[in-house]
Amino acid sequence: MADLVDRARAAVSERAELPGMTLLEHLEELRKRIIRAAIYLVLGFFVAYGLHERIYGYMEKPIIFALQRHHLPTQLNYHNPIDGFNLYLKISFMAGCILASPFVLYEVWKFISPGLYQHEKRYVTPFMISTVGLFLAGAYFGYHWVFPGSLDFLFTFNKDFNPLIEINEYTDLFLTVILGLGITFELPILVMFLALFGIVNAKFLLKNIRYAVLIIFIIAAIITPTPDVLTMCVFATPMLVLYLISIGVAYMVHPARRKRKAGAA
Repeated sequence: MADLVDRARAAVSERAELPGMTLLEHLEELRKRIIRAAIYLVLGFFVAYGLHERIYGYMEKPIIFALQRHHLPTQLNYHNPIDGFNLYLKISFMAGCILASPFVLYEVWKFISPGLYQHEKRYVTPFMISTVGLFLAGAYFGYHWVFPGSLDFLFTFNKDFNPLIEINEYTDLFLTVILGLGITFELPILVMFLALFGIVNAKFLLKNIRYAVLIIFIIAAIITPTPDVLTMCVFATPMLVLYLISIGVAYMVHPARRKRKAGAA
């Protein structure tokens, strides 16, 4: 922990040469970026709400296919007349956040860009593409492989019982798996920022890989919808691969290496 603090202090002192902003200027800039991000989220919500039935149709496909495979009734249930309305609001908000995420991320980048060197600001395009791409890759992986496989396992495990599937509970399970995998696929982006500011480096990540493996399996156990070890390993495997990729990312963007590269040039 002390090592991380020292690195963070070194990163701050290293950037002291950059053009500074007063506290009020930082707060004003933050307020402006937050307002713009909020506008994007509201617009994303209304666009998603206009497509809420189609969005839920995609969400419903995995459970319908799983029920059909096990020769079970495909009609989902609700307990309260307002459940359907609340459900559409929830999925519209989630989908709206995803639609607005590139624009929100751009505002985040614009807020932190004054603290970057001029040559570092060219990372904005790779940052945007990789952030959105990794999230979509995680969501796609969950939607097409992990979630259907988990449902099939659960229905096989519970074959002696009659399912009464409630729409809100199913939606919560769907969002936990899909969003959970989408967010965990962002690990290289998180490491990139930590390494960019000199807080971690490839050597530190490689040295502590055994702790990373433990944390990854704990996270996989939390977001895995089934109790079997196999499904947990399916969740954990891509996260382990992403951690190894993150080590390479940390090596590429760490300030010490970029300084050596700039000096050689």
